[in-house]
Amino acid sequence: MEKLKEPNPPQQKAGWIATPGGQFRLAAIAEAWSWAGLLAGMLLKYVVILNPIGVQVMGPIHGVLFVIYIVAALRVAYEQKWSGFVTLVALAVAVPPFATWIFERWALKRGMLGGETIS
Repeated sequence: MEKLKEPNPPQQKAGWIATPGGQFRLAAIAEAWSWAGLLAGMLLKYVVILNPIGVQVMGPIHGVLFVIYIVAALRVAYEQKWSGFVTLVALAVAVPPFATWIFERWALKRGMLGGETIS
């Protein structure tokens, strides 16, 4: 008796988040937004309501996202063979607010994230 072959299931194309470059993009944007949350928490703590709850909530979230961004940047730098200077800039932009998002856009435009580019 002849065994019927089952058709191969359609291969799903990996989304942008499945790539190291996509993970770097997500980490960069999330880290930038967590800066916004932390700054809002500091505004509440020191100006508006004089209550530290915003910083107590957003501080640890921002800290975790900061570390995730650093790991993602180092991974993409290694895999895409970034120069030492570009890698250093990628790490340094984690310090000022919103700079990770600016660097992410810059790197994406230049095709440094291993795939798509924007114009």
